[in-house]
Amino acid sequence: MEYQVLLFDLDGTLTASGEGITKCVQYALEKMNKRELAQDLKKLEVFVGPPLLEQFMAYAGLSEAEAEEAVKFYRERYLPVGIFENKPYEGIEEVLKKLKEKGYILAVASSKPDSMVKTVLNHFSLMPYFQVVKGSDITKPKMTKAEVIEEVLEELGFSEKRESAVMIGDRHHDVLGAKTAGISCIGVTYGYGDFQELQQAGAVKIVDSTKELGELFGV
Repeated sequence: MEYQVLLFDLDGTLTASGEGITKCVQYALEKMNKRELAQDLKKLEVFVGPPLLEQFMAYAGLSEAEAEEAVKFYRERYLPVGIFENKPYEGIEEVLKKLKEKGYILAVASSKPDSMVKTVLNHFSLMPYFQVVKGSDITKPKMTKAEVIEEVLEELGFSEKRESAVMIGDRHHDVLGAKTAGISCIGVTYGYGDFQELQQAGAVKIVDSTKELGELFGV
């Protein structure tokens, strides 16, 4: 594939963060007296990937002000505990190592707040593989995936060469954010989205494992 720049999502693409995220959503929903929506952790996996504010509104029918309160409750548990209920996907570090050795420019574009993205990558010693790492700006709760991607492309100097960049993510919002930013997206089904979700969103290619992802780029 003729790409120079590979932008990775974090949750569901580099790390399996579902346990921490779903337990923190459960905690927040219980605090918001939405216990009936908090019982099934599997159902709460819809929160892995999308911006929290919009997902609380969509999933629990909260107003924007209520969703903002729910996000605060979420972070109350996430920062000390949930962020570390997480682990890199098997084989992902080896793939990153080989991609970097082959000359690809690697970056992270995540909807998770910027400081948390860096905390996770540092915790798992993945930070050195990436030239640019960007999460969302915590002062802009409505920041979109496309806006994060735009910032990454600008910092890398590829705003005018976006055909050379591709997003890699596990959910439809990664694909749609990439589309809005004018780049393609490769979907991975080892995360929290399935083939149908990624295909319908318009992923140009879909892979099922970190090994297959590496092979796609010749490593």
